[in-house]
Amino acid sequence: MITVLYFARLREALGKASEQIALPAGVTDLGALRALLRSRGGAWAEEMADGKAVRAAVNQDIAHGDTRINDGDEVAFFPPVTGG
Repeated sequence: MITVLYFARLREALGKASEQIALPAGVTDLGALRALLRSRGGAWAEEMADGKAVRAAVNQDIAHGDTRINDGDEVAFFPPVTGG
């Protein structure tokens, strides 16, 4: 099981702030997790689409599509943040 957190726009669009997910076989990196979430369709497909501005962190470290995920990890998805 992993814990997945959704922040800001994602939390609102997906209707949840967090969830527990049992990793299916073959879901070993962040890119595969995003594909799994996209497969839910609807807002999931739209918000997790390739090319959509979504950042991620695994165990509070910025992550990319090839970042490995393992049971017990915390994965956070959030929109890019700009400041000024």
